[in-house]
This record gives sequence, structure tokens and C-alpha cells, in this order.
Amino acid sequence: MSGQPYDPGAEGAYMAFDGRMSYTDYLSLDPILDAQKLRTGSHDEMLFIVQHQTSELWMRLAIHELEAARAAILAGNLPPAFKMLTRIARIFEQLNSAWDVLRTMTPSEYTRFRDGLGQSSGFQSHQYRLIEFMVGNRNRAMMRPHAHRADLHARLEAELARPSLYDAALRLVAQNGIAIPDDVLSRDLSLPHAPHDGVRAAWAEIYRAPETHWALYEMAEKLVDFEDYFRRWRFNHVTTVERVIGFKRGTGGTGGVSYLRRMLEVELFPDLWHVRTVL
Repeated sequence: MSGQPYDPGAEGAYMAFDGRMSYTDYLSLDPILDAQKLRTGSHDEMLFIVQHQTSELWMRLAIHELEAARAAILAGNLPPAFKMLTRIARIFEQLNSAWDVLRTMTPSEYTRFRDGLGQSSGFQSHQYRLIEFMVGNRNRAMMRPHAHRADLHARLEAELARPSLYDAALRLVAQNGIAIPDDVLSRDLSLPHAPHDGVRAAWAEIYRAPETHWALYEMAEKLVDFEDYFRRWRFNHVTTVERVIGFKRGTGGTGGVSYLRRMLEVELFPDLWHVRTVL
């Protein structure tokens, strides 16, 4: 064993980057790592900002994958859609882990910089709203916090004119010869899908004969898997907020924990959950 320090350059590793693309260049790390603008002198504000910024980056990837998964389902190309839906579920698993880090912050630590947030709140995340719209939880009232940004408002408005991920799945079910009621297929896309006995019956047909409808059966389980992780993310959000601020009103003006608990009742793919009762 040599006493000399190891030099990876001696084995061919690039060590000089004049005129070459470096790791920092490729990932645009300078603007990313300069984006943590602390507004108070609190040590723990850095944790709060980084946790939310990294969550937004993961949501950026989730949107990328959701767009591709929906397009693949609409095209009837299920194998890549399944890979993307699996990745989306794992993204939300990663988002869930982020709450574990934020929960290391105590109420007294958060109080030291909370006033610096002003009226900003995760409730106003346009990416989170876009994800909800993409998967089917569509509510025009939730667009109002983005009215001051014409670009963001237009993106959300455009999403409401497109079939959601669940709409795409139901269209594919119908294309494979399993009856989906016409009032579901022709409904106003800007509205959320409501539980429907006819849709539940269609999923029941698939679940009762998985060998006959294997691709649709697998698609159903991929959707449930995603919503399972999504629900856990919402639940961990509630418990983290309650642990840190109790039942105070949120910085964005919502009821805080009471608002988040209401969101726990929302079902993205209701018929896929309800069908389990009738099998």
C-alpha cells in the first residue's frame, strides 16, 4: 500500500475543466444552491426552505412522468405507462421521507422564522395543484391563488381541458370492450370524476377475471399503488403540521390541520377503491 495520496487523474479521470462541461455546469448547481434566501436569522429556516424546494423538484419530475404516462395510456401503450406509474409512486415515497427530516424541527424553532413567510404557504404550490388536476382532483376554486401569475393560471386552465390520468384509464377500458357509461366518457373534463356504479361494475368485471384482462388489471393496481403513496404523503403532511404548529391557522390563511384533514377524504380514483367492497 503506497503512502502517496490517491490521484484519480493518474487513472484517466478528468481533473481540469477549462472548456469542458463539469458536474456543476450540467446540473446548473450555482443557481440551485444560491436559491436558499433566508429572510430571518433563524438556523432552522434553511431546513424549511430546502425541504420545500427539494419537494418541488420531485414534483417537477412527477409531472414529467404523469404527462408521459397519460399519453402512453391514451395511446394504448401500457408497458411504458406502468414503468412511469411505478416511478411516480416511488417519487411520492421519497416525498414522504422528506417529512421525517422536517419533523426534527420543534414548534419553538419554527416560531422563530414563521413570520418571515408572510402569506406564503404550500397550499399555493402550482405544481402540487397541477398534479392534482392531472390525476383527476379538479376544482376551479383552487386556481385563484395563481391568478396573479398569468402563465401559471393558463397552464392550470389548459390542464382542465385535457382528460385526467383516470379519464385516460377509463377510455382505455372502454376501448377494450368493457362498458363504461356514456355520461362518464362524455362528461365535462374540468370537473372531478364522481364515484359511479357503472364504472365500479366495469372494474369489478376486470378484477373478477384478471387472467382475461391482465393489462387493465395491472393498470388498475398501478393507479391504486400511486394513490396509496399519495395518501400517505397527505397523511404525513397533516401529522407534521400538527406536530409543529398544533391547530394554529396556516400562514396562507387556511385552517391548517383542519384543512389538511379535509383533504385526506378526497379519493383520486374512487371506483378502484369502492370495487373492493363488492368483489
